[in-house]
Amino acid sequence: MKIYIINGPNLNMLGVREPAIYGLDSYGSLCAMIEEHSEKLGVEAEIFQSNHEGDLVDFIQNAYGNADGIIINPGAYTHTSIAILDAVKAVGLPTVEVHISDPDAREEFRKVSYIRQACRKTIKGHGLKGYMEALDYLAGVSD
Repeated sequence: MKIYIINGPNLNMLGVREPAIYGLDSYGSLCAMIEEHSEKLGVEAEIFQSNHEGDLVDFIQNAYGNADGIIINPGAYTHTSIAILDAVKAVGLPTVEVHISDPDAREEFRKVSYIRQACRKTIKGHGLKGYMEALDYLAGVSD
């Protein structure tokens, strides 16, 4: 099983950007955690991050025929990108939306998620371990 883990804008700034909200762990630490957990599950994880919407759309489209599922944290594009929603709908793969913080407990504009309607599950507010929960879900370890 191959899962694409896709991260949007500013996720590369983990550990630097608003540590009270996103924690002190770096993006490199997150990637290492994902790789270790996916190896334990026997899942191949391909991790991608971009601050550019078109690059994210291209990577999602690349999942078609190349991946069995998608884990996506679109960052700020969660609240604005119909293009990312359409790309996920187009590839038709089981997709899990992940957010490190709980957007519903933050500013009003963060409560809108375009991507959610194309996802089987949303994991929010569980910190970095939300990605491991998403891997477990797509690998069939939990519901």
